Amino acid sequence: MSYVQGFLLACPSDKKEAYRELAEKSAPIFRDYGATRIMECWGESVPDGEVTDFKRAVKAKDDETVVFSWIEWPDKATCEAAARKMESDARWSDMPEMCFDGQRMMWAGFEPVFESAG
Repeated sequence: MSYVQGFLLACPSDKKEAYRELAEKSAPIFRDYGATRIMECWGESVPDGEVTDFKRAVKAKDDETVVFSWIEWPDKATCEAAARKMESDARWSDMPEMCFDGQRMMWAGFEPVFESAG
């Protein structure tokens, strides 16, 4: 079964196109190292929670939108090997500047326990 890296961040709402371009330029690098699927999702319906929520998790400001994304890998070993190899990939130096505060981004790895595709 696959392995999933999940990401959550806040991006200035007026930087949506810049974020999309950054994602588009980054995707081939992830794919070259074995990623099988990359999803970048711009928050559209992100409600305020009573105890916690996506906005609070990334300390989103009023002029920011929550971005939820994930990368699917064939397995954890491929993901970990890719992370090591990508650190020295020169293509990252050609990327546009990050249009969000990377200190408020969070990420983690997940082992799928159920999947339903249709």
